[in-house]
This record gives sequence, C-alpha cells and structure tokens, in this order.
Amino acid sequence: MQFKNSSKQRNVQGLRSFRDTLPRNIKKIINKKGHIYSEILNNWKYIVGEDLFKFCYPKSFKNSNRFGPSTLLIMVERGHEVEIEYSKKEIIDKMNTLFGFLVIEKLKFISFENDKNMTIINRDNEKNVTIKKYQHKINNIKNEKIKKSLIELTKAYKQK
Repeated sequence: MQFKNSSKQRNVQGLRSFRDTLPRNIKKIINKKGHIYSEILNNWKYIVGEDLFKFCYPKSFKNSNRFGPSTLLIMVERGHEVEIEYSKKEIIDKMNTLFGFLVIEKLKFISFENDKNMTIINRDNEKNVTIKKYQHKINNIKNEKIKKSLIELTKAYKQK
C-alpha cells in the first residue's frame, strides 16, 4: 500500500471496497441522510396508511441545519392535497416514533398530475395508427392466404 501525502487514499491493485470507489460528496450524502431516507421509503406504507399510500410518495429529505428544520418533500397527486394536509401531524408523529427521535419537523407538498390514464389512451391510439398504416399495404397483397394470416396476426397483436 502507498499513501499520498495530500490525501489518505489507498492505491491497492485488485478489488476495492465499494465504499472506497464512491466520490467524497456522495459518501457525505449517504452518511447524512441516506439511512433516514431509505427507512422512510421502506416504511412509507405504514407511515401514511393504505389510503394515502396510493396518492403520494416521498421525493427527498433535507436534514436540519442552522438555516432550517428537517424537511420531507412529498409528491402528492393532484386532488388529494387536502387529505394529506389533514394527516400532516399524524405523519410527522409516526415518523418520529418510528425512529425514536425528532427526525422530521416539517412536511412540504408538491402536487403532480397523474399521467397513467393519459399514457394508456395514447398507447391505444398508437396501436390503431400502426394498424391503419399497414392496413393499406395488407389490402394490396394478392395472395389471399398471406393477407388473411397478416390480418389475424394484427388482431392477435391488438388483443395483447
């Protein structure tokens, strides 16, 4: 092993531990808030309950410092902000009892549009567009057996 004078980095040939390969900034982030945030993610369903679990998820965690309190940023589906706001105190209490000390002092909410329904509609339209696009080419085929099998193939693909 060789040690450099300016830093305590090990230059060892072969395999290195995962901790040694991470940059310093990432090590600091993981040490500061990685444990708390990962525990929040693991226990999110328990913390907010079954009903609210469907409409919100934690986005980020900001640890307390001299400029502000510890804050959890929660993404909330549009239309369910009021339900989350009413259960704000209960969420904070559950988190603090889960960890055994004052972890979260403040919750911030960001609302987002639920795009799941829109993407399903767009995908259906895309399937119809591809079928219409090839329908003209299929109709121009002279061999009836090939034409019939291609039409059945597109019907089977459409059902999936």
